[in-house]
Amino acid sequence: MTTNTITGQLIGYARVSTDDQEAQLQRNALTAAGCARIFEDKASGKNTNRPELTAALDYARPGDVLCVWKLDRLGRSLIDLVSIVDGLRERGIGFRVLDGALSAVDTTSADGRLFFQIIAAMAEFERSLIKERTRAGLDAAKAQGRTGGRPSVVDEDVLTVARARQAKGESVSAIAKALGISRATLYRHLGESA
Repeated sequence: MTTNTITGQLIGYARVSTDDQEAQLQRNALTAAGCARIFEDKASGKNTNRPELTAALDYARPGDVLCVWKLDRLGRSLIDLVSIVDGLRERGIGFRVLDGALSAVDTTSADGRLFFQIIAAMAEFERSLIKERTRAGLDAAKAQGRTGGRPSVVDEDVLTVARARQAKGESVSAIAKALGISRATLYRHLGESA
């Protein structure tokens, strides 16, 4: 048996990816669920700038429940989704998915909390896999003599010219300006070659 513990209001959040798309289906579902207020963004899921989501999160108070039509309307990734819902939970705000394969997510019920904890565990597993893959890739590249980062603007020819100009008494600032590189970069490379 599930017991919902809603003491505040339902707040809806809708998102469409482009200006060409219409959020009417989401608005209808959120209205039918009883949402007192609906916030709507027109932004790609990859976009971190979702002002209406920020407004919805600011508007929500303890006891309220944030509702979305489908789970993919809220988070850009599983990790992002878990982060948002954890933030809601810490503030005493529930979360509910109205439709789709994951409509069992309703953190105001025991079953929904359990289901979301499973999703959170999957997100943590995904985080660990990403870290492991990144570390393995960096280690493999290092073993092949490759390092990350931007290629250096100072090669051996530039360094030879810089040393020759410095030997003639020219200042590092003047040399760096003439070669089109920063003083810090030139100092670093002159120091490394010393």
